[in-house]
Amino acid sequence: MADPDTSASSSSSVEAESASEASASGDESAAGSVAAGILSSRILGLLRERTVAYFFGLGAHADVLQVAFKSPNLLQNLLGEGTISAAFIPIYSRMIEEERYEDAGRFAGAIFGLLLAVAAGVAVLGIVLAEPIVGILAPGFIDDAARVAEGEILVNRFALTVQAVRIIFPMAAVLVLSAWALGVLNSHRRFFVPYVAPALWNVAIIAFLFGGAYWVTGTPWAPKALSGDTLTALLITACVGAFVGGGLQFLVQLPFVMREMPEFSFSISTRVEGVREAIDAFGPVVAGRGVAQLSAYLDIFLASWLTVGAPGVLRFSQMLYMLPISLFGMSVAASELPELSRLTEEKVAAFTARLRRSMRQIAFLTVPTVVGYLTFGVLLVGALFRTGRFRAGDTWLVTIVLGGYALGILATTFSRLLQNAFYAIGDTKTPAWIAVTRVTVSTVVAVPTMFWLDTIPLSRIVGPLPGSTLYLGALGLGLGASVGAWVEVWRLRRALRDPMPNIAIPWRAVLRMGGLALLAVPPAAGLWGLLPDWHVLIVAPLVVGTYGALYLGGAALLGFDEIESWTRRFL
Repeated sequence: MADPDTSASSSSSVEAESASEASASGDESAAGSVAAGILSSRILGLLRERTVAYFFGLGAHADVLQVAFKSPNLLQNLLGEGTISAAFIPIYSRMIEEERYEDAGRFAGAIFGLLLAVAAGVAVLGIVLAEPIVGILAPGFIDDAARVAEGEILVNRFALTVQAVRIIFPMAAVLVLSAWALGVLNSHRRFFVPYVAPALWNVAIIAFLFGGAYWVTGTPWAPKALSGDTLTALLITACVGAFVGGGLQFLVQLPFVMREMPEFSFSISTRVEGVREAIDAFGPVVAGRGVAQLSAYLDIFLASWLTVGAPGVLRFSQMLYMLPISLFGMSVAASELPELSRLTEEKVAAFTARLRRSMRQIAFLTVPTVVGYLTFGVLLVGALFRTGRFRAGDTWLVTIVLGGYALGILATTFSRLLQNAFYAIGDTKTPAWIAVTRVTVSTVVAVPTMFWLDTIPLSRIVGPLPGSTLYLGALGLGLGASVGAWVEVWRLRRALRDPMPNIAIPWRAVLRMGGLALLAVPPAAGLWGLLPDWHVLIVAPLVVGTYGALYLGGAALLGFDEIESWTRRFL
């Protein structure tokens, strides 16, 4: 059977593809703005994580940071960007398209008021209930007080996490409002500012960490000499910086929102036109996002039962895991949702043509990223994080866990786009139920695998490393997540067969891209073997840069259409 990605199954789909390509330059410019904004924010995010690695490495304080920052994310992720994208943008975009600007202003104002009320209430509850929240989220920390008393460990992670959660929980309420601003600006096809705004959050954390180290010790340049009490003080300082950064992320968007929406009318009412429709969509989306958030929390819950350092490993490996998903998958998906929402049900061919083109564009940069993580991951992790208290063993363990997560990156990016397809056609329930399957499968695979791997020391795989007492348990969580991701994308595609029968995963294009990426590996690996024993900050750019250049050069020679599309996004 012909792959619908490379040959149209009907004349209507051919015409739709042509129409879609004819209008692509404007859409690609929008996706390019998203990608550029996300890229700048992610670069600073990597600098933030390098700063965290510099001061904390893998250990108790990194574990605490991972749990503390995840705790209030429940509020942000349930009421934030994903929910706004599904429940707010389609309705608001239609009002703007119909030039009903006053109605759009009232609708946006009512949604803002409701989000403000709910987010503030949940934030207060989070502060008051911080102790039971941490107990539920990371039950493996509860016994830390007894273990500290017995001299088994040095830091009571439970008590410190409770303190940290109470400081940064209100941050999530502010970030929910930031997501509302993002939804407004995206609907007006303004993408760069809302996606670059999180850079301020990262800058604030970095500044507070280095500023706090200078304030406490007089110098930020000797992390290995910092005492446990000093590290605890720095951890609290990082939490304060996160709260301040959240406020900056919201405030920087406000002038642009007001410029695009002079008809804004604040209210806390469900009687405003469109609000009840948004709430009807909001419930299933929250359920779906809640399931996805439950998956992230299950990782923390399960990691808390593993050896010290496992939650921290998730922090660094998931950072790199999310990078291509955010940069390549989200940039396309975010720019496509408003456009898909403007298409009517009669334009099924055009709708499916956009999705097929978007999947190929996502795969073009995601596939070589996965291959690169699996082959040159230790170079990337070393260049990004090996500094200060982050040692050689930490580098190897994060690399191995990243490999487990990398196997599901392509599936996760495809899932994000297919979920948006459901949201655009008004179906928010199906993705929610499918997300339940993903979490279930991930957990079933992860639990036995992680406990088995937690009996295997890292040294058995990479050889003896000075001071390393790390184990491989976190790898089981990465493998479980990848299996669940592929089950999810398979089920999403099956569920789209009725409304969009011509949608298919572009396997032929994926195989071509994967083959080209694999051909680029040996020359880059050979260069790695020939280079002297230089610092990883020199070796990594040379090797990874060679790999990337060979892939992109090969794609240009072979005439991959996607390289031109991505070039237009950034140029």
